[in-house]
Amino acid sequence: MGSISGPITEFCLDLYNKLNRNAEGENIIFSPMSISVALALVHLGAKNNTAAQIENVLHVRKAAGRTRPGAGLETASPEMEPEQSQARQSLSQLCPRMRNSDGDLNHKAFQTLLLQLQNLGERYVLTLANNLFIQEGFELHQQFLTCSKELYGAMLQAVDFHGAVEAARTKINTWVQSETQGKIKELFAPGVIDAHALLVLVNVIYFKASWEHKFEEQKTVQRDFKLNQKEKKPVQMMYQKGMFKLGYIEEMGAQVLELPYAQKSLSMIILLPGDMADGSTTGLEQIESTMTHENLMLWASSEYLYETRVELYLPRFKLEGTFNLNEVLQEMGMTDIFSESKADLSAMSFAKTLTLSNVVHKAYVEVNEEGTVAAAGTGAVIVRRSLPLTEVFMADHPFLFFIRHNPTNTILFFGKLCSP
Repeated sequence: MGSISGPITEFCLDLYNKLNRNAEGENIIFSPMSISVALALVHLGAKNNTAAQIENVLHVRKAAGRTRPGAGLETASPEMEPEQSQARQSLSQLCPRMRNSDGDLNHKAFQTLLLQLQNLGERYVLTLANNLFIQEGFELHQQFLTCSKELYGAMLQAVDFHGAVEAARTKINTWVQSETQGKIKELFAPGVIDAHALLVLVNVIYFKASWEHKFEEQKTVQRDFKLNQKEKKPVQMMYQKGMFKLGYIEEMGAQVLELPYAQKSLSMIILLPGDMADGSTTGLEQIESTMTHENLMLWASSEYLYETRVELYLPRFKLEGTFNLNEVLQEMGMTDIFSESKADLSAMSFAKTLTLSNVVHKAYVEVNEEGTVAAAGTGAVIVRRSLPLTEVFMADHPFLFFIRHNPTNTILFFGKLCSP
């Protein structure tokens, strides 16, 4: 399944490191999968160096060298109906850029992943929405419109940024709020979009799921969460005792716990540093500094984790993250698309002056006894076992977490909880 999940993980770690630079003691939540899909959508309309820069940022060029072009996600659905296969062939003819050439972005793999995520079962709600809002008057290629809708479900909308920027902002915010069942409001604050905007990419994700084993509400009690060496705050700490997959990263005294959602299609993986009782404040930083793609996959792998009885303490929490990704993406190497003299979006529009004005992403997470709403975070603490009876995993200090789609090993959400 390396064809898309690997690049999404690489992109995830790049992005986390950028967002985390000035975020000591702050919560972070974002969806690397969702942002990757949004950038893949833009890639459909890009050519030449503009397209190559997107491929580099998304790590898909490296992936093409590792795997057979077109390999990977497609093989995950042997039960595909003949008509689905036929539809895919006709779509491939309609969208020639969908056919993966060496070093190019594999749009088919993204589409297959999206199809899998839309069929998680009735105990899951996962809404991924992309929209391109374009200044009225720009004529778009019909092929781009068709392929963006068929591959990514994206509906392009014309708005008047130049003449009625406030009305355009309201229209975008209303769309986002309806797509996320009211959880994400006011994505664009006043003044974020200006009258010079030409093309705004909006990417939102809404996720709701139940735990495989729910926490009993009557067992939730108030406990202290250690923000750092000196500060604590009271939180609602959930509790359950049961069989979970647990791992121990020996060299840094950290625990790894897998907390499955319904039917185990998705799991939350929690990376919990050793307790800060010894006065060190480097537990989280130690994990972050050694968190490569290979290590992350190893720590959360079935070979590394073993099933054992665990006393699990996890805070109830809500996280919301909003990012304008323009600056970060430029730092990562996606510079041309924001420059009027260099942007090549000629597969999208005839216009020579079309540039990307804003890339905005918002993720929302709520973790409670039932499960996770709209994204997810969860945590726990460490008492080292003397006998293999019951492990204790208590998330009463900052930790990292991610939500993984288990069949494809794809990271859907990634976060850091410093203050519930």
